Amino acid sequence: MAAIKKAARKVAGYIACAAAVAVVAACHGLPEKTDETATWNNNKLYTEANDALTGGDFGKCAKYFEMLEGRDPFGHFAQQAQINVAYCNWKDNENAAADLAIDRFIQLHPDHPDIAYAYYLKGMIHFNDDLGLFGRFSGQDMSERDPKSLRESYDAFKIVVDRYPNSKYAPDAAQRMRYIVNALASHEVHAADYYYRRGAYVAAINRAQLALKEYKNAPAIEDALHIMMLSYEKLNQPQLADDTKRILAGTFPDSPYITGHARPGKEKSWWQF
Repeated sequence: MAAIKKAARKVAGYIACAAAVAVVAACHGLPEKTDETATWNNNKLYTEANDALTGGDFGKCAKYFEMLEGRDPFGHFAQQAQINVAYCNWKDNENAAADLAIDRFIQLHPDHPDIAYAYYLKGMIHFNDDLGLFGRFSGQDMSERDPKSLRESYDAFKIVVDRYPNSKYAPDAAQRMRYIVNALASHEVHAADYYYRRGAYVAAINRAQLALKEYKNAPAIEDALHIMMLSYEKLNQPQLADDTKRILAGTFPDSPYITGHARPGKEKSWWQF
């Protein structure tokens, strides 16, 4: 009986081995996925990459331009491929990859004829960073976003405006800089309001004063002064509250915080394009 059981185990082992061998053989027999671009020359790859860009297939666009740059890093198409990789990744919401690509382009080609566009694109990458699909169409307040990304966007746009004032990107870059300044000011005002609503009046004053110091001409300064005025009142500092109110009235004479009446009409928010 024991001999029969031992023989049965051997047979089972042979069957298992045979099955494993069959699976391996079957796997090796599967056709390998071919790379359609393997037989393309650089002109063909560049044309296909441009077609993907024009057609809005930004994932394929980035992939093809990366392949083109890798095949011939010093060739005719290499520089254009590098900057297009950044653009396609940005349009594909791959902002980290886009930022790396544009930084590499700027480092390698500081005197390139399109260097103003490169800095402008870097500004746009960070301008839209973390905004996302729903944020773009729901009117997300830019001041609620990461200020670090906004500062990087501001710095890139400032290079465009300062170094390349005659470029076609300079006017739009200047406009976006103004939006960013008020977004950063509003970020401080949001923090001041947060502290005020929780009874941390000294902290609220400090954040409002920071907005006043760093972003003097931003429209959000109106709210900063109002929070300071209210905080001084809560701290039983009537003189400081009155002084702040006079500054608010002198700077924003039509402010509803002074007149008690809302402004007529509904203006488009400062951060919307």
